[in-house]
Amino acid sequence: MDSHILVTGGAGYIGSHVVRQLHECGRRTVALDTLETGFREAVLHGELAVGDIADRDLVRNVLRRFRVKSVVHLAAHTSVAESVADPLRYYRNNTGASRALIECCVAEGVERFIFSSSAAVYGAPDVDRVTERTPADPVNPYGASKSMTERMLRDVSAATGMRHTILRYFNVAGADPRGRIGQSTKNATLLVKVACETALGRRGHMPIHGTDYPTADGTCVRDYIHVEDLADAHILALRSLEEGADSDTFNCGYGRGYSVREVIAAVERAAGVAIDAREAPRRPGDPPRLVADASRIREALGWMPRFDDLDQIVRTSLVWERKLVERP
Repeated sequence: MDSHILVTGGAGYIGSHVVRQLHECGRRTVALDTLETGFREAVLHGELAVGDIADRDLVRNVLRRFRVKSVVHLAAHTSVAESVADPLRYYRNNTGASRALIECCVAEGVERFIFSSSAAVYGAPDVDRVTERTPADPVNPYGASKSMTERMLRDVSAATGMRHTILRYFNVAGADPRGRIGQSTKNATLLVKVACETALGRRGHMPIHGTDYPTADGTCVRDYIHVEDLADAHILALRSLEEGADSDTFNCGYGRGYSVREVIAAVERAAGVAIDAREAPRRPGDPPRLVADASRIREALGWMPRFDDLDQIVRTSLVWERKLVERP
């Protein structure tokens, strides 16, 4: 059997796009997912193994069976608010389970490891844009769980032959432009998805969590990146490691920020309806502003985003949400 690329969380929102793009590049994949928040039907290509990355016997069996030399690790819990309410769940799943996965990879001779990290590792920096040199200082357990895994990877790479790439995601949104896959998780907290669901009547209203932040309109500002461009960053990172690149860390964003109110306005333009948005208290753990300086990934990997436009991001999200509404 030819070597496969293992994509943990491969039935999830971002993972399914990575799997699809790897297939389009002619690569063989095996997705490992609990299907707790992922969907079997989202794995359009390759193999699917159902299970938990914390299950060492399962993981080592998958690594051996599919002769895996490259791992793309996306499996994680991702809600900031939930991490504040239940931090141990995040340290168990995001950090502890990642440790088990990394241990299995080292034991089975995996050579390359791409890690799905987050801008949340930066905390609430007092800068216009964060670079990869901005100190990690997370303000919530979600960001801390990612930062801990980053540290494990750096230490393991220093002690073994396994090289890694850490991709720090900013706010992911959008869907496959052909409408094949998208964000399907129920009760999701991603702002663009919540706004689209509200515009389509799937939610009665949407809360704006915090209107007194030190930003232009008082609401949080984020850098929104289309899931297609983010998936492409994984392909380029894998190719670079395969060509012998050293371990590295990259921001994945567009370098411009949009406030909550600006995102709501973009959804209203695309949907042609007014959204019932209601002011609500701040959520614990939300930094006021997080925007990327992503010049390094463009220079080092040749990353050239194709969907760097908020209105385009929203349009693809809205098409996908309408498709979900039409499903029986």
